[in-house]
Amino acid sequence: MDRNAPFEVVLINPYELGRQPFALAEPAAWLKREGCAVSCLDLSLQKLDPEILRHAGLVALYVGMHTATRIAMQALPRIRELAPKAHICVYGLYAPMNEALLRGLGVGTVLGGEVEPALLSLVRRLREPAAATTQREPVISLEKIRFEVPDRSGLPKLSSYAHLVLPDGSTRVVGFAEGSRGCKHLCRHCPVVPVYQGIFRIVPAEVVMQDIRQQVTEGARHISFGDPDFFNGPTHGIKLARALHQAFPDVTFDATIKIQHLIDHAELLPELRRCGCVFITSAVEAVDDEILRILDKNHTSLDFDRAVALTRAAGIALAPTFVAFTPWTTLDGYIALLERLLELQLVESVPPVQLTIRLLVPAGSYLLKLPGFKEKLKVFDSGMLGYPWDHADPRVDRMQQEITAWVARSEQDGVARRDVFAGIWRMAHEAAGRLAPELGGNLGSPIPRLSEPWYCCAEPTDQQLQAF
Repeated sequence: MDRNAPFEVVLINPYELGRQPFALAEPAAWLKREGCAVSCLDLSLQKLDPEILRHAGLVALYVGMHTATRIAMQALPRIRELAPKAHICVYGLYAPMNEALLRGLGVGTVLGGEVEPALLSLVRRLREPAAATTQREPVISLEKIRFEVPDRSGLPKLSSYAHLVLPDGSTRVVGFAEGSRGCKHLCRHCPVVPVYQGIFRIVPAEVVMQDIRQQVTEGARHISFGDPDFFNGPTHGIKLARALHQAFPDVTFDATIKIQHLIDHAELLPELRRCGCVFITSAVEAVDDEILRILDKNHTSLDFDRAVALTRAAGIALAPTFVAFTPWTTLDGYIALLERLLELQLVESVPPVQLTIRLLVPAGSYLLKLPGFKEKLKVFDSGMLGYPWDHADPRVDRMQQEITAWVARSEQDGVARRDVFAGIWRMAHEAAGRLAPELGGNLGSPIPRLSEPWYCCAEPTDQQLQAF
């Protein structure tokens, strides 16, 4: 290898909910500072490019989501074919959890946590003559790092990604920023927990604001904060909101915040709204207190009601997400979830896909720490990257499959949310052998939302697989 030539690195994002990925832009800044020639590929919008990959010395794939990991694993054989000289690295939350599987597919380096110093170390090692291929860098590092301003110049334009859809049908270009990584909570089903184990790291406000500024220059009129929880550090979160509003008073934003934090820091909600927050995503997961206890969510069913009231009083829409199907879900319990959405007038606030989500149990999940739980699971499935499970009541599994198929067809046909919900309502009651009451009253109004709904795991689509 010519030590005077720039070392060629290709960073690949398989999928990240329609976001222009911070997790490519931040490493790109570090590697360019090191003198590397960095190319970025986002498989949600681009195909694998033979010209870009042919001379790569390092190809690093980011797997921050379950879906992204499944796409990455299917893409790896093609990447190895197109980049025969490259060392392959996979990094992100789902990399350490699937380390053995990834190494079996020819991955030489697996990284999780604060990965940028390890990527830099890897590049320096690969540039040495007769470079050792055995990984020396820690698989997980949680050391504090000095963040760079992300380099987004090699990524597709912001206008190509998900956009904000307002209730009147108008849209805004969306930028994506991260004010922190990790999480101080230990929810048993969360993929952040096995890697960060209750630790979170702050991205300095000045770095976040420089990142936002460059995205506003590129046309962003709304910022979606990708932090696992914007109020892990409430002082930091409110500082970012104020700085954003002061610099760009017409730019709106959204964030993800736990139900527990919405209640504990209710006094900050009016300030978030004043600064331009139009909606908050919150992982409610269930309205059954026993399921919430098992998942270790640190909120109750009634806390959900209270959070809805608090956000509404502040003028912020709440977008709840759910794990609608678990081994502990009953037919009556699922109907109770639908009834709660009706009572709280949230039908228009919940993407129908949220009412199909089935509990995923990946390798390393804290759910496996529950006494006797693993014994109820099937053998680990490397295709789905998780432990399959069957519900004790076969009717629940059948209902989930039928509702999932209905939601997929409806999405394809552009069926309105309330009409999709009506179908789910009818199917759930039929599964329980009950007559579905007429849907009356106020189902809620449309809220601001991103054009690509939030969900943690799904089957890769044919379009996503065509990228390679």
